[in-house]
Amino acid sequence: QVQLIESGGGLVQAGGSLRLSCAASGRTFSSNDMAWFRQVPGREREFVAAIHWSDGKTYYLESVKGRFTISRDNGKNTVYLQMNSLKPENTASYYCAVGPTNYYCSGSGCYMRKGEYDYWGQGTQVTVSS
Repeated sequence: QVQLIESGGGLVQAGGSLRLSCAASGRTFSSNDMAWFRQVPGREREFVAAIHWSDGKTYYLESVKGRFTISRDNGKNTVYLQMNSLKPENTASYYCAVGPTNYYCSGSGCYMRKGEYDYWGQGTQVTVSS
């Protein structure tokens, strides 16, 4: 049974940093895209960042570029999201997601689509105070 367990969320002041982790179990995901999304109550779940399984290329939501960094450790079956210079508008529940094996999504911005991902974690809350 596949499980994705996020950790690292919490309360931080604006300008601070957090590092989120998502540990996968049940199978290895070295040949799968991995991503982070976030959601606030009453709004759609939104793409934050993704990392391609084949070439390690990364993709980011425009508003987090230069502040957030996605990375992965295939040996630990874990994906990370380093978040620096946090802002109150970054407050949300953050979810990790894993795409299909050996899959290349097609279409501009395809990695941003929730439907491209097969597995989801339960989320970790990030709260940024002003």
